[in-house]
Amino acid sequence: MQQTTNTILMIRPIGFRMNEQTAVNNYYQKVIDNLLPETVNAKAQQEFDTYVEKLRGIGVNVVVVNDTDVADTPDSIFPNNWVSFHENGDVGLYPMFAENRRLERREDILNTLEENGFLINNIVDYTSAEEESVFLEGTGSLLLDRENRKAYCALSPRADEDLFIEFCEDFEYTPIIFTSNQTVNGVRKAIYHTNVMMCLGETFAVICLSSIDDKKERKNVIGHLKENNKEIIDITEAQVNNFAGNMLQVKGANDARYLIMSQAAYNSLTASQIESLERHTKILSSSLNTIEACGGGSARCMMAEVFLPKA
Repeated sequence: MQQTTNTILMIRPIGFRMNEQTAVNNYYQKVIDNLLPETVNAKAQQEFDTYVEKLRGIGVNVVVVNDTDVADTPDSIFPNNWVSFHENGDVGLYPMFAENRRLERREDILNTLEENGFLINNIVDYTSAEEESVFLEGTGSLLLDRENRKAYCALSPRADEDLFIEFCEDFEYTPIIFTSNQTVNGVRKAIYHTNVMMCLGETFAVICLSSIDDKKERKNVIGHLKENNKEIIDITEAQVNNFAGNMLQVKGANDARYLIMSQAAYNSLTASQIESLERHTKILSSSLNTIEACGGGSARCMMAEVFLPKA
């Protein structure tokens, strides 16, 4: 099994704005004052296009699909929450917390991948859990160590324990469960997605250990990472607030490994953290200020990794 892929699916936004339905438990979202919605969307499109250009520039195969105006989908730019793609040709479809995010799931996107020569053998659909108000938001909630068949999940209103365990049984992963918190107005509250506080590379893990308040859970996570020989690069809560946990390692031209992150994330890292990362991988950053502020997500959230076999 491969941990990194050369192919990424990305959705170009047409109605991007701060989603009031997700803001209830995504504490990273902000309203940008004095900006018209059209301006916010135009800035997001500009950041998106520059980002795609940079990825293609290093040899990443980026499949871009445009959002449609059929439905109000302000968060369509974050496809990794509703779909995951696997080496055996399986596709996972996931139940979403915000009702308007459920509208992001589009069959035509899967057809586009098939038109690009990818094979879809089977769809594993968890979306009926929405009827029970049970959620598991794709590779936002699930952090997959595909090589070692382990899945890390920080429980939250968007990551249900029972459904996570069901996913692990279906896809044959060992579940590693914990709770990850951030301080909001002096109160510890669950971080909405695992991939905001943690990133798994082939030979390293970037993680905010201090967000795992329970010492036993923290020790368990560290134990699993060490067991799989991953160098742990610990980040602070302030760095998490700058999306330093929201990174993804991909393959570029000639199988070179790159860690993709936003400019804000890169700027928040210390010299020694950058040095540690560069022992494992090259780094590529791109400015995503508008997308981060209004969307409360960053570089990793914008990329759905395609591991499907070629037809």
